[in-house]
Amino acid sequence: MAKKKRRLVEEPQEEYEFTPTEFNEREFILKDIYMTKVFMVIAVLAIIVGIVGAVICNHTGWWWLATIISFVVCALLTKILGVLKFRVDMLELKSMLGNYLLFLMLALGICILFINEPFTSIL
Repeated sequence: MAKKKRRLVEEPQEEYEFTPTEFNEREFILKDIYMTKVFMVIAVLAIIVGIVGAVICNHTGWWWLATIISFVVCALLTKILGVLKFRVDMLELKSMLGNYLLFLMLALGICILFINEPFTSIL
């Protein structure tokens, strides 16, 4: 026997319309500039903490104290930025995590750089 042809019934597909959220370019640029200012302040602070750590290491030999100072200042970065009149509520978590990592690497790197031979006579 011949088989019956199955008729496919097309089900109505749901229509999906994507409506993008409104993008405020000016707000995005201002926020990016603000985060860059915060980044620069943290970089300068890291250089200062690194130099202070190098001076401590060169004169006392307590490398652990310089490391502890770097970590303590890193933990207090948001409070320090608040004292410097930065709005802490505008700072994004992802950017601040990057800033914390930058601070630690830069401060400890500057400290390690300055405790070596060419710089020990300067500091």
